[in-house]
Formats: sequence, C-alpha cells, structure tokens
Amino acid sequence: MPRHKTKSLIRDIQPDRLYNSVLVQRLINRVMLDGKKQIAERLVYDGMQKAADKLKVKNPIEVFDQAMKNIEPHMETRSRRVGGANYQIPFEVKGQRQTHLTIMWFVSAARARSGMSMADRIAIELVDAYNNAGTAVKKREDTHKMADANRAFAHFARY
Repeated sequence: MPRHKTKSLIRDIQPDRLYNSVLVQRLINRVMLDGKKQIAERLVYDGMQKAADKLKVKNPIEVFDQAMKNIEPHMETRSRRVGGANYQIPFEVKGQRQTHLTIMWFVSAARARSGMSMADRIAIELVDAYNNAGTAVKKREDTHKMADANRAFAHFARY
C-alpha cells in the first residue's frame, strides 16, 4: 500500500483577462516566448480582433471558438509493437490531449507562415481555420485519414 498520494499533473490555468476563457489563456501561454506574457497577450488579442474584422463578426471569441472546433482531432494513431511488427493503432482523442493537440497545431501553423507579424499570422490562421482551410485543419484531416486507413488494426488496442 502506497504511503503518499501522487499530485495531479494537470495544472489549473486561470482564464485570460479580456475574454475570461481558459482556452485563450492556453493559446497565449503557447505563443509566449521567454516569459514575455504581455507581448503574447497583445499578439493573440490583436490577431483575434483582426480575424473578427476580416470575417465581419462582432465578437472575436466566436471566431476563435469555431476555429478551434474545426481544428480539434477526434482520432489519432499510436504506434504499438505486436509480435515483432509495429502497427499504427487508431485511438480516440479525448479531453486534455485534444485541446493540447489543437493549440499545438494552431501555433505551429501560425509560426510556419512567414513575411508578416505574428498577430497577422494568428489572424490569417484563425480565418482559415474558421473556414475549414489552412495548415492546422489539414493536419487534423491527415491525422484522421491515417487513423481511418489503419482501422484494420483497431483490434490490437484491446490488449
């Protein structure tokens, strides 16, 4: 019988100042470099506002929420060794991991764009994700295609 209980590894993240959203705060934390949170906040807020202006939507948080829903993965593959062979086994993505992958793909897609400020990159990526286009949505579709192609190996997940 263990003597000590382990601490939960999931940190409590406080909502952001402007929209009172934990998801926006997680994006700000992911965009932040070298602990410069105010700069990251300004970049994210400016990007959200520019995206809302471009789409002619009053509330930037609506654009943000819809864009994140369009990027969210529902299935992914994990590598598993069975009898000397490695198989890509499809698994459902839930909760914390789903949010993590969504934000990671969004930020990496925004950073991959070049020739403009980070606020503009975030705005363009938000508009693309809102319209079900762009690099982050393509990443989700590729992940789903991979999971779908390896459906035959789903029975290995039950071991």
